[in-house]
Amino acid sequence: MDITYLAQAAEGVTDEGMKSLAHGLVFGLAAIGPGVGIGMVFSSAIEAMARQPETAGETRTTMFLGFALIEALALIGFVLAFIV
Repeated sequence: MDITYLAQAAEGVTDEGMKSLAHGLVFGLAAIGPGVGIGMVFSSAIEAMARQPETAGETRTTMFLGFALIEALALIGFVLAFIV
């Protein structure tokens, strides 16, 4: 059996393969925004606590609230990747 025959007999691009690529692309793009947002939230919170240590408790609470809301966006993107 010739190897070129096997290569020609392959189906090529399938719908299942394209669907897998779409899932990865959607979730990858959906994770970029929350990743940048979480970095900015923690960066700003650390800077605020360094400048005013007396407000560290309130800043930490607000930081974790912002983190939870941003993380929800990443989870929505994960679910959206499987809906597409």
